[in-house]
Amino acid sequence: MESSAVFIGPFIHSERFERVTVVDDGIVIVKNGKVVLAEALRGRDAASLCSSLGVVAPAVVLRPGQLLLPGFVDAHLHAPQFPNAGLGYDKTLLDWLRTYTFPLEGRYSDAEFAAKVYDAVVRRCLSAGTTLACYFATIHTESSLQLARCAVRAGQRALIGKVNMNINSDTAYNESTQSSFDDTHSFVDGVQQLQSSLVQAVVTPRFALSCDMDLMKKLADLARSRNLHVQTHISENMGEIEAVRATYPQCANYAEVYDRAGLLTNKTILAHGVHLLEEELRLLAERGTAVAHCPASNTCLRSGLCDVRRLLEAGITVALGTDVSGGPTPCILDAIRATLDTSIHVSFSKKNYEPLNYQEVFYLATLGGAKALAMDDVVGNFQVGKEFDALLVSAPDPDLHFESLDSLQLLQKFLYCGSERNIKEVYVQGRPVKQAF
Repeated sequence: MESSAVFIGPFIHSERFERVTVVDDGIVIVKNGKVVLAEALRGRDAASLCSSLGVVAPAVVLRPGQLLLPGFVDAHLHAPQFPNAGLGYDKTLLDWLRTYTFPLEGRYSDAEFAAKVYDAVVRRCLSAGTTLACYFATIHTESSLQLARCAVRAGQRALIGKVNMNINSDTAYNESTQSSFDDTHSFVDGVQQLQSSLVQAVVTPRFALSCDMDLMKKLADLARSRNLHVQTHISENMGEIEAVRATYPQCANYAEVYDRAGLLTNKTILAHGVHLLEEELRLLAERGTAVAHCPASNTCLRSGLCDVRRLLEAGITVALGTDVSGGPTPCILDAIRATLDTSIHVSFSKKNYEPLNYQEVFYLATLGGAKALAMDDVVGNFQVGKEFDALLVSAPDPDLHFESLDSLQLLQKFLYCGSERNIKEVYVQGRPVKQAF
């Protein structure tokens, strides 16, 4: 059931990439899960405003040092890999997949094991402030549906994909082309039967080394006929790129493989994009395809430094992803800091290069993430008419005289020094959903 709520105090959100919007004397009114007012109070009576909008709810009055922010968007993470977080970072991508990832993902044929892990995953992500997550599951239909059920029960907004893999696996963790396609159909039907306004299916060919062209074309047709999102990986690691070139010699580059399959759409999100060529950038921009920047895993698996500003200047929409377990934590705050670090590191080797700043990266973690997932008409900021996905946060170190800090400084404190402990409540569609983990 959707809810109504009233918040009085400072709120910050992004309306454009370059700069956040700060409203110090703010009031946000939520009716049936949607924002109906978000502006400066300017001395008006809050109760009268609520009454005029037909909202009856006790007001949450923010304390000094607190802010209301949009919920975080994690545009790329692997739910089944959470037990492996922190493991295998002595290896690079392809060895890591074979040694750690595929053996673990194979265990999700056990529905009981899957239910236990996925329940913890969703609770953990919500506690970290992720109100919208784009999850990879595994090749197993039933356990992938279990992840969807966990998200529905917990009240998290999510895109969830049953993974497709029909080539290049030297283990039992693979599928035939027909079973992969048929099971994906069943998975999509199963998610839609949950009748949740929060959880959707996403078509998920793992990457070009795990799916042949025939399967990818079938999946593209499915996505098109059912109006589904698509998620996969691209240009994460140089060894991966060379292997794709050898597997698909008829294609000029990695992006062309997906384009020939019909997978590049304005509802497609590609993880990584570290080593994209100029012609690939042009192609992705033409197709309206977005990139999920995963700075932690790019570093942990020694894949490279992604120049996010280069992607943005090419006209590509960019979101942030934690990429657990390529990355060690599911906290978008960590991804924000890693993005800032990576951009500074890129600037060391480029003249006249302006690294990303915290306001720009906050956009990527909120409205930019929603836009990358083609959901910016629904969530991403506090624009009237959007659904209220939000965080109530307290900036760190409450003993350090917050009366001397303005709201923008409190945001900086939270982004650079904060942790999940500073996220006091999480809201999705106006409902409080933060759970103890």
